[in-house]
Amino acid sequence: MARLLIIAHAPLASALAEVAAHTFPDCATQLQALDVPPDMAPEEAQSRAAALLPAAESQETLILTDVFGATPCNAAQRLADGVHVRVVAGVNVPMLWRTLCYANEPLDGLVARAMAGATQGVMQASASRPQQQARGAGPEDAEDQHHHHQ
Repeated sequence: MARLLIIAHAPLASALAEVAAHTFPDCATQLQALDVPPDMAPEEAQSRAAALLPAAESQETLILTDVFGATPCNAAQRLADGVHVRVVAGVNVPMLWRTLCYANEPLDGLVARAMAGATQGVMQASASRPQQQARGAGPEDAEDQHHHHQ
């Protein structure tokens, strides 16, 4: 089973880990997160990320980062060997959920699942107002128009 590590600009990594723990509490134990604050040096980000990698070189790890070319991704790329440690940039919730659900697959398959989860999870959800949320016609409803409905 592959380990999962999220390295992202603070507080995104921790927030994604919380989403994972909320949705898949049994699977989230194999997930670690590293938030990179704005003042963290790239070398420190790399050092902290390295400390989160498994000691056993044979343990496969997939590192998910937020933005290609930014400090979190650059730190991850320096740790990746292409065999036991791989990096996928552009992490989003569907990507994370897909990797959690298939973490028992070999690393190559897990990378493919992550990419598919990310791209298949991005879509235009609604081009118009959802049903049952008609806008009020009178001035007494004007204030309600500025509040979100759930």
